[in-house]
Amino acid sequence: MTTVDPAAPTPGPAGLGLSSPGAAERSRTIAKRRAWKTPIVFAVFAALGVLLFVVFGVDADANFLLSPVGDAVQIPPIVLPGVVTGIVVAAILVVIAIVAFVLVIGYRRVPLWLIAIFAAAVLVGFLAWAGAASRTHNIPFTSLLEGAVALSIPLVFGSLAGVIGERVGVVNIAIEGQLLFGAFAGAVVASMTQSPWPGLVAAAVAGVLVGMLLAVFSIEYFVDQIIVGVVVNVLIIGLTNFLYSELLAPNAQTLNNPPRFDTWDIPGLAQIPILGPMLFQQTPIVYLAYVAIFLVWWGLYRTKWGLRLRATGEHPTAADTVGINVNRSRFWNVSMAGAIAGIGGAYFTLGSVGAFGKEMTAGAGYIALAAVIFGKWHPLRAALAALLFGFTQNLNFVLSAIGSAVPSQFMLMLPYVVTILAVAGFVGVSRGPAASGKPYIKS
Repeated sequence: MTTVDPAAPTPGPAGLGLSSPGAAERSRTIAKRRAWKTPIVFAVFAALGVLLFVVFGVDADANFLLSPVGDAVQIPPIVLPGVVTGIVVAAILVVIAIVAFVLVIGYRRVPLWLIAIFAAAVLVGFLAWAGAASRTHNIPFTSLLEGAVALSIPLVFGSLAGVIGERVGVVNIAIEGQLLFGAFAGAVVASMTQSPWPGLVAAAVAGVLVGMLLAVFSIEYFVDQIIVGVVVNVLIIGLTNFLYSELLAPNAQTLNNPPRFDTWDIPGLAQIPILGPMLFQQTPIVYLAYVAIFLVWWGLYRTKWGLRLRATGEHPTAADTVGINVNRSRFWNVSMAGAIAGIGGAYFTLGSVGAFGKEMTAGAGYIALAAVIFGKWHPLRAALAALLFGFTQNLNFVLSAIGSAVPSQFMLMLPYVVTILAVAGFVGVSRGPAASGKPYIKS
């Protein structure tokens, strides 16, 4: 006697295996699970918002300065009263948290636009509270955005390298080492040639060398990719520290005095209020980041190269059966990703700081890897995540400059707290490439 599962899909017309609408709906209902993570995070932030913005609200105005002195077009500042803004923002946070719980109880997902509104409300409320409690009561909003872009550029290059590596099947923990070695090589070569362009090329080559080192051990010798990446990072830190002490410090004028890239203003676009100084009054490395984001996205999803790369990271056995050399594809793509990260490292010495310092990347490679996860292994989303982390880093400098009441220790923690919350609370369900981190041994 044959038993029929009532939840099983019933055959459709002409034996095509299609399910009837009722059976399909039952299957979807059974498969549904309530995802409490996002509403719980919302509730925690709403409670903190009520405590900070209402209970400890400051009865003063916060002035958001939108135009620096000297801009051709002057936009008047936006004035937000601290107490009123805090009450309104706290109410919005509470309402959104309640809506999120209602949605989850009804087995519905919290939409991305609602998460974006919640995050924007938190940001506005916090900046208004910090500005009202500061010494100057002013928030230089344009400077905040400009600095966010500047600090995010190495993270953007690092996240793109991470996306390529994981899409092809290799977890690139060595982004930190690639950024650091790129910064070192860029500084030395630019100092010797007195031109930043050879330094930029040298930084890319340095990133390739680190990528090849990771690829050889993880792909050819099947060493655990996480362990190899950590070891490579430690190796590069030790090597650059040694070379800095023995070569660069005693010969700083000739080996650690690189010329930096000049700022290029894009005619017409650079004069746009707010967006112009932030996006179109930048150095060539920043413009290279814009190009790299587009090229990686276009290459991954619009070219044969990208199709082969993604097939290698998702199902290497199937890719092998259609003639793709899996290990060779992984090797050269990881090496190319190293070149991208190396250019990001050059930004430290050729675009911002101007000289190499010990461990100057300060964990940027690991934050870039978090941006890859937050961006769900998509180049555009990963770049936006990198911009978010750059914003939180610059927020520390801006609030310190205006004499904010926020403790500096908390602001130093903020980028890493946001990283944890973003990956654990707001990214939702993430699934990386199926074969990422798994060596391929041809049978």
